[in-house]
Amino acid sequence: MSKRILVVTGGGDCPGLNAVIRGIVKSAKLDGNWEVIGCIESYNGLLKDKIEVMPITEKEVSGIHIRGGTIIKTTNRGGPFNFPVQQSDGTWKTEDRSKLLLERLDDLGIEAIISIGGDGSQRISLELAKLGVNMVGVPKTIDNDLACTDFTFGFQTAVQIATEAIDKLVTTAESHNRVFILEVMGRDAGWIALHSALGGGADVCIIPEIMYDPAVIAKKIETRYFNGEGFCNIVIAEGARSSDGNIAGKSPTAIGEQHVKLGGAGDKLKYELEAAGVKHDIRVTVLGHLQRGGTPLAYDRILATAFGVKAFGLVKEKKYGNMVVYNHPEITYASLDEVVKKLNFINPQTNSLLWTAKKIGISFGD
Repeated sequence: MSKRILVVTGGGDCPGLNAVIRGIVKSAKLDGNWEVIGCIESYNGLLKDKIEVMPITEKEVSGIHIRGGTIIKTTNRGGPFNFPVQQSDGTWKTEDRSKLLLERLDDLGIEAIISIGGDGSQRISLELAKLGVNMVGVPKTIDNDLACTDFTFGFQTAVQIATEAIDKLVTTAESHNRVFILEVMGRDAGWIALHSALGGGADVCIIPEIMYDPAVIAKKIETRYFNGEGFCNIVIAEGARSSDGNIAGKSPTAIGEQHVKLGGAGDKLKYELEAAGVKHDIRVTVLGHLQRGGTPLAYDRILATAFGVKAFGLVKEKKYGNMVVYNHPEITYASLDEVVKKLNFINPQTNSLLWTAKKIGISFGD
């Protein structure tokens, strides 16, 4: 009788998710005696009243490594410990359905779960591991903010998309003598902003790890103009904080949603710069979910495939309670305990890329 692995993709979608699934399925098939089951919409497929799972065979994964998104869907709401349930009066509440999950895992004969997700997903992985579930994590986030791994898959594709956006904004900014602010994702980490600012040749890069002063940025902008002509391109991370200490965002409103909904950092900076005396025409572009979609770069397809193969290997070797990581040049693993202790942020004092950016004149508003 074959053993069963349950695969879940949680959190926001990310280029390379399908490549991980393909890596798991193809390596499990070659090994023999393994069956891979996909749980639809993260854990929700086993938490809903009607179970939604699907067998994932080589037929289902054929060619999916070039596709964005995930064939088994995903969600960043709910989960086994915080599942949204509508009441008879139409209101919603959340409840702990972890016991139900354990029962259904047993009913399906699941040997182990491979959870492909970011910080929130791996925290759930750790809690399930504490309940006795055989868990293996795979690091997924365009934000690149997971600890213990050099890179997460999806990050390089997001950086490429953001860099191409800067390339396009340069030409329109120059044509109109404008200041362009490009708002990129990353939540509380500035990796996308830093890498794309370097790759795209931005003049200013605002990251959450460095509190910015609008007056400093205003002075930098003026160095880009002569007799009223010139342009300036600014990249700002969605989690950026100005000297007032505030971030732009709203409290979560959807039931089961945990994170503050970030957004508006670019507009906030625009108003701050105008208040600081900048007279040039300022325009804001919010890149948004374009960074999450589309075809993954070769780099992310390769990394994701390697993660998938390693994840199956950890299941086969019964090395549970761990997450696959990339520590150059090796694909290895780290304990879930270590992974969730802290996030991976840019260290302004030691990061070599930030030092490089400053040495070519990129301002960080500090």
